[in-house]
Parts: sequence; C-alpha cells; structure tokens
Amino acid sequence: MIFNKEIECMSRKNMEQLQLKRLQNIVYYCYEKVPFYKAKFDAVNLKPKDIKELKDIEKIPFTTKEDLRDNYPFDMFAVPMKEIVETHASSGTTGKPVVVGYTKNDLETWSEAVARLAAAAGVTSEDVAQVAFGYGMFTGGFGLHYGLQKLGATVIPASAGNSERQLMYMQDFKTTVLISTPSYALYLSEICEDMGIDPKSLSLKIGLFGGEGHSDELTKEVEKRWGIIDTENYGMTEITGPGVSGECTHKTGMHICEDLFYPEIIDSTTEKQLPIGEKGEMVLTTLVKEGIPMLRFRTKDITILDDKPCQCGRTSIRMHKIFGRSDDMLIIKGVNVFPSQIESVLMKFDKIAPHYQILLKSHGFMDTIEVLVEVENGDILDSYRKLEQLEKDIRHEIRTVLQIDATIKLVEPKTLERTEGKSKRVVDMRNKKQY
Repeated sequence: MIFNKEIECMSRKNMEQLQLKRLQNIVYYCYEKVPFYKAKFDAVNLKPKDIKELKDIEKIPFTTKEDLRDNYPFDMFAVPMKEIVETHASSGTTGKPVVVGYTKNDLETWSEAVARLAAAAGVTSEDVAQVAFGYGMFTGGFGLHYGLQKLGATVIPASAGNSERQLMYMQDFKTTVLISTPSYALYLSEICEDMGIDPKSLSLKIGLFGGEGHSDELTKEVEKRWGIIDTENYGMTEITGPGVSGECTHKTGMHICEDLFYPEIIDSTTEKQLPIGEKGEMVLTTLVKEGIPMLRFRTKDITILDDKPCQCGRTSIRMHKIFGRSDDMLIIKGVNVFPSQIESVLMKFDKIAPHYQILLKSHGFMDTIEVLVEVENGDILDSYRKLEQLEKDIRHEIRTVLQIDATIKLVEPKTLERTEGKSKRVVDMRNKKQY
C-alpha cells in the first residue's frame, strides 16, 4: 500500500520543483525567525534570495548538534512557546540534551511521514501495532504512535520495559506489528522461549525497527526467530524523530520523505557534496518544519543514496542502511572499522547468539580490540577444542574481512547486558567511553 501516492510516486522533475520552492521558503523563514541562522548567513554574506536553484543549498552553512546544545533550550525555535504544542529531547548522555519543539502543523507532518513508512512496510488499518519504545522525551514512542494512528492501525502504547507484560499483550491482543529496537526484538524472542512460547505461534507479522541500526545478518536472525518481515526505519530528534525514511517490503533501501526532508551526502573531511551513489555523511534539511527548522544538519551517519527505480512504485530516493557514524568509527592500528561491520562478520556463524560487545583497550602505545560474543548453546564451553576452534574461526574471518586482528572471547548465553533501548555495543576502556 502507498499512503500518499501523489507525493510518493511523483516524477523527479516535479519533486525537484517542489523541493526548490520549499527550500526557498524555509530559508527565508529561518533567516527572518531564527537569530542563529541570520547570524550564520550574515557571517558568509549570504541572503535568502541567493538560493535560486537546488544546487545553491551548498552555499548554506551547516548546522550541528553542538549548535543546538549551545542554544539550549529554546533559542533555535522559530516560533514563540505559545505556538509549541509538544517538546521532546535527546538523552543528553554526552552533554546538554538537544531540545526540539513541534507546532500543530509539525505534528501533522510527523504523522504523515511515519504513516508513509508504516504503509511501505506493509502495515494497514487492519493491524494491531504494539509500540515498545518509551513514551517520554525520546521521540520514538510518540512519533510511531501518531503515524500508526493516522494510518488507522490499532495502537497498543506498551512503552518500554516489562518484557513479560509485553509478551502477554502480544498474546492476548493478537499484536501483528512490533515497534522497538532490533536488539530488543531479539531479547523478547529469548524471553518468549524461556516462557515456553514459540515466537512464531504469535500473530506477529511485521517489525518496524529503529533507534539503532542493524545489519542484514541481524535482520535475517530476527526474521528467523519471529517468522516476520523485519523492516528498518530512520530518523533523529533534530530532524523530526522517526519518519525521515523507511524500508518498503522489497527492502532495497529506506525511502526518504523527500518533500519533507532534503538529503545530501558529503565528504566528512572536505565537507563537499558527493554525487548520488557515493558513500558519505548524510546531511538533512527540513523543508516544512515550523517549530525548529534545520538547515543542512550534519547527522554524522554514513550512508549511500540510491535513485534507481524501486519495484514498489515509489519514486523517492532511498538511503542504504547506516554503515556507521563518522564520529564513532573505530580506528584500530590505522584501520577504520565500524561496529556494524564486526556485527556482519559475527552473524555469519550459526553457533553464536546475536549478542556481542566490543572492548577497546590499550597495551603500552598500542590499541587492541576484544570482542565478547555469546554462544547460542553453553554446552560448547565444556569442550575446549570446539571452543578454541570457533574462536579461531571468528578471529580469522574478522582478520580476512576487516584487516584487523581481534581477540575473541566466547561467553555463556545471556551474560551480556540486555536493554529495551539502544544496546551498548562498544566499551572504550581507554577512556571509559561507552556508546
């Protein structure tokens, strides 16, 4: 099902005309309404009238997460607080939280965007959707809630946590759609099995997963355990929350709501725009947001844009799953590695569980990496020969694929930390940083 065929199937020419008109409008809006942007423009002698074609977006200075923190809490808002009907904020784990505000129109836009990605994943008004994201300042819970309601689905606002109750709802309410992080979906499948319930015996058909990226291999694991279609969606607090993009059932990338969010890919080092098809950092501009518009926001997420036709009929540009972040890339002995790449290697082995943790350590002046991996069946730990061989095989595969040498340590099932939110995949023991 296509939720908004006029927009989602629009010709490239018409889409670019709409984008240019909206870009010009939002640039004028930001210049007039947000002192931060006026100062940015004036500093480079740029005026709104200078944006005459889409290519001119490159003249606009970037916006960063630090800019939002420096203007905490409301100095980036374009409207007075009396027009803000809802606020949300990031977790603030690395400093002051990023605070965003929504007008009534913004909430309608947010609902529209999420409804589109839910429909693309196969959700209809016949579905019962269980939201296992937190309903606090985090944008995930409310964003998916609004969009699913707009689509006409029945929404269970289960919120995060209390896994046994989550499963009770899934059984009793005949939940067909699960909304959570992919790692929490895996954790729920474990709880299910511990309770003597076959996950595939439930009514679940579709997973709408976000909040953290997941590799193709992890996707297959989720689908195998639950017997569902696992779709990924993408968004962030600074732009709108969930709703920027999402996979359709053909899973050829995440369709971007281009009429609402203008995407660019840049080289993180040179900050120059890259052509379609090249890997780089995603930069997003909100085209219609009123409460806290964003011009050229640097997401730090590394991806690729794809404009080839999709079998689903949508003509929107798609983005590849996130490869990693430009600011959490691991540099091990001069080799650039993302945690997601390590995950992809681990998921090739069928004797291990999809739970791991990467430990970064220092020995003298050398950085080293240790990967803790849960085995699926603890019996293998009783066989030193089998244990040693599996560790050796994993180490060899990581060295072959990623060109780094890692210490592999297999641990008992269910000994690594589980969480309803984003999993802490990396522990940097050089400076105690976790992310």
